[in-house]
Formats: sequence, structure tokens, C-alpha cells
Amino acid sequence: MKRVFVTGMGAITPNAVGIEDFTTALKEGKNGIGPTTIFDASNQTARISGQVKNFNPELYVNKKDAKRHDRYAVLALAAARMAAEQAKITEKNFDPERAGVIVSTGIGGITFFENEHKTYLESGPSRVSPFLVPMMICNIASGCIAMEYGMNGPNYSIVSACASSLHAIGESYLKIAYGECDLMMCGGSEAALTPLTTAGFAKMKALSTRNDEPEKASRAFDKDRDGFVMGEGAGVIVLESEESALKRGSTILAEVKGYGASADAHHLTAPHPEGVGAAKAVKRAIALNNFPIENIDYINAHGTSTPLGDIAEMKALKLVFGEEGVKKPIVNATKSMIGHLLGAAGVVGTIATVIQMQNGFIHPNRNLENVDPELAGFNFAPNHFIEKQINAALVDAFGFGGQNACLLLTKA
Repeated sequence: MKRVFVTGMGAITPNAVGIEDFTTALKEGKNGIGPTTIFDASNQTARISGQVKNFNPELYVNKKDAKRHDRYAVLALAAARMAAEQAKITEKNFDPERAGVIVSTGIGGITFFENEHKTYLESGPSRVSPFLVPMMICNIASGCIAMEYGMNGPNYSIVSACASSLHAIGESYLKIAYGECDLMMCGGSEAALTPLTTAGFAKMKALSTRNDEPEKASRAFDKDRDGFVMGEGAGVIVLESEESALKRGSTILAEVKGYGASADAHHLTAPHPEGVGAAKAVKRAIALNNFPIENIDYINAHGTSTPLGDIAEMKALKLVFGEEGVKKPIVNATKSMIGHLLGAAGVVGTIATVIQMQNGFIHPNRNLENVDPELAGFNFAPNHFIEKQINAALVDAFGFGGQNACLLLTKA
């Protein structure tokens, strides 16, 4: 298998736009969650969310194209632009036949879909936009990125709910590792803060209703957690083979050392209560290149802040690392600051992990005031910044349908 490196990153999150600002936000534990204002949420059970702020799409996408894309695709294109510029892909110094794109989403163009459905009901079919289908479908962001950079290799979107973007990274990694491609742009985007989507998640009782304290609502591993907070955003990374990175003079940010995927085959929305499926994904990521488990310093957890999800994830990690013996890595949850970005969660967790590796710190586990007694025995990061060198790390992402993904990264 070929070695695979991260050489470019771009991120747009509820607490930052761009890698530099995201780095600062992670160090400071900056909160990105507040009252939902993107639509009138006054009649919703959950009236808080992680909204992207201070984002000007015209800095990344021309005005005409911005109007022809759903918000999720615009966010994806913007994150791709950041990653492409850092990796110097904009110079087109790569073989287009061996360069591909897998940028995923969990829900796709739901904002435009809901708006056009309203138009259809109020004004009839003749008033529906001719851009409805391309704005709605889940693969369009990936296709548009390929068009932007002239990439003729594999191109598609993986839809696996909240594991979508981590699956995108993992499958891109395999394409390079096994020699099919030299370079891949991968990640995910989500902009599902709409009335219908919010109502749907709330009806499942998946969302936090801590509406009076939005900054305290996302509290992974805390005994008082009551559900996740929906967020929006995007992340795109560039992966390259060692040969490609050397040839193009790329700056190596981190190395991908393993990837694992599995299924719970258990329930539509609930994780396996013992974390069996998730544990298989983690074990496969570690075993792919026979990485020494004792060398793993840190885990960027899925950590959604749901009562069942956090327990299942920690049970999975106990199955991997054991009750005793193996050193327990430090665990934190980026979602504690930005909420749950659904299909974009995995890539944003990956980017947060690379940033922490590069800069030698562990970001705060915001709102972790009293660890759930059922999660005792883990080395959770505190509610404040700490200096820590990370040499090897895992990133977890698990989706409805019992679809699990795990990525193993090492410091460059």
C-alpha cells in the first residue's frame, strides 16, 4: 500500500470560517451555538443551532453560480477552494485522470427543496425552478468541485448519514493507497437548518431543548446531556500519495494510517447498545497497517451529546482498548463547540484533529462539568485548553442506519 498524506484543508463551521480562524476557535473553545435565526423557529421544540456566521459566498463562488446552488453546495465549494489553495491545486499541476472527488452530504439540498415545495403548493408546477433537481441532489457538490478543478477521476458522493464525510475520506484514502489515484479532494457539507428537518429530528427526541442556554446545550459525555444541537458547515481535505506530494512540492500536514468501516445491523436510528459495530470500525482502522494501539494518543469522538450515543461510543472504545492495561487516549468532542454538522461532522473532526496535531494542543471539551458515571474510566479532555503533543489519533463518525467509520491519523 502507498503512503497517503493530507496536503490541504478548508473548513467553514459555526465558530469559524477558514483554517486560521478555526485553529484559534479550537484553542479558545469558542462557542458557535446560539438561537436559530436562519428561519423562524418560534414554534419549534428545539430553537437553537450552530449557524455559520460571517460567511461571504462571493469570496469563493461567483455570484451567478451561488444562486444556482443550494447552501450546502456553496459551503462545499468554498471549503474546497480553501483546501485547493493550500495544496496548490489551483495551479493544475496534477494528472486530471488520476485525481478525483468524493465530497459527501447526509441530506443534500433540503433548503432549496423545502422552498420549492412551498412554491409548488402555492403557485403550481409551472413556477418550480428548473434548478430544483441539480440543487437538491446529494452528488452535485462533488460534481461541481470536479468541474472547478478539472478532475476526471472517480467522482461521487457517499450518503451514510452522519458518517458520510468520514466514509468519503476513508474511501478516497483507499483509492490512493491501492494505486487507483494520485490525488483526491474529499470531505462533506451540510446545510440542513430548515423548519422541516429541525421538526423531524426534534420529533425523534434527538435534539437538545436547552433553549435558554444554547452555549451549554452541546455537552458530550456530561451526565446532564439531553440531545445534540444541529449545526451547518463544510470541510474538504486534499489527500495525496507520497509520490504526488513530492512531485508537486506539497506541504504535508498529516498522514492517514488507517480506515475502518462497519455496520451495526441493529436499528434504524439507535446505535448498538454495546457498541459492537462501532468497535469493529475502530479495530479495522488500527489493524489495516498493523498500527501499535499503545501509540494512539488522542480520539476525536463522534460525541454527539445524545444519552444513548455517547454511552455506545465509549462502550465501543472499551472493546478496543480494554478495561485495563492499554493506555487510554485522551478523548474530546469538537461538537461541544459547534454542534452536530451531520454529514460534515467526520471531516470537520478530522480537520480539528490535524490542527491539534500540528499545534500541540487538545481543545476543550466544552460543558463537560460532570462526567456521566456510566462513562467512568476514560481520559476525557478537560473543559479548557491543554498543551499536548499528539502523534497518533483516531476520528470516529457514526450514522443513522448503524453505519460506522473510523480514521487513523499520524503526525507529519
